Amino acid sequence: MLEALRQRLQSHHPRIVSNHQPRAAVLIALIDRPEPTLLLTQRASHLSQHAGQVAFPGGKAEPEDISLLATALREAEEEVALPSGEVEIYGQLSDVISLHGMTVTPFVGRIAPDLPLRADPAEIAHIFEMPLSMLLRDERAHTDVIRVGDDTWYVPGYQVAGQLLWGLSAMMLVEMMAIGFGHTISLSSPPPPGAPLRHLPPRPHAPRA
Repeated sequence: MLEALRQRLQSHHPRIVSNHQPRAAVLIALIDRPEPTLLLTQRASHLSQHAGQVAFPGGKAEPEDISLLATALREAEEEVALPSGEVEIYGQLSDVISLHGMTVTPFVGRIAPDLPLRADPAEIAHIFEMPLSMLLRDERAHTDVIRVGDDTWYVPGYQVAGQLLWGLSAMMLVEMMAIGFGHTISLSSPPPPGAPLRHLPPRPHAPRA
C-alpha cells in the first residue's frame, strides 16, 4: 500500500504558489505499521495561533533552512523529536494558503513504527496516530462547506482519538488520497450522504493554489 503511494507521489506535479507571503512546511508522516497510521499532534493550549488544534508537525521557514523540506524536517525534530534521518520522503503535495496568510508546503514521508517520539511541551500537548483506513473509507465526522469567491469547497473533518482533524490539514489529506490512492474524494464535489454539513463563513480568496 505505501509503496504504491510512494510511486504515485514521486511522479506527482504539485501546484506551487509563487507569492511574497511567509512560507511554512509540514510533514505528513506515515507510520509503517501492518495497518499504516498517520502521525498527528495536538498543539499546546497556550500558543497564540491554532491553540489546541490537531496538526501535522511543521512550522514557519527560518533563514537557515536550505529548503522547505528542511523546514518540515527541522520542525518535526523540534516538535516531536523525530530525527530527519528516520524519514523516507515520498513526495510533495500542493501548496495551501492559511487564513493567516501563510503559504504552507506539505511533504509526505514514511517512518518506522515505535520510534521514541516525545512532544516538546512548549509547542505540542499530545502526539497520537490516525489509522489510514479512516481516510480510505472516508470515515468523516462532518463536512465543512466554505464559499470561496464563486466556488464552494467541501472539506472533510475527522474525529480521531477524541480530537478533530479539519481545515488546512484535512485539505492536504484530500489531495494525498486522490493522488496517492486514486480516491474519488474531492474538495470541489459534495460528499455522499451521511455525515452532516457544517457551513463556515465565506472566504474572499482560495485556500489553496
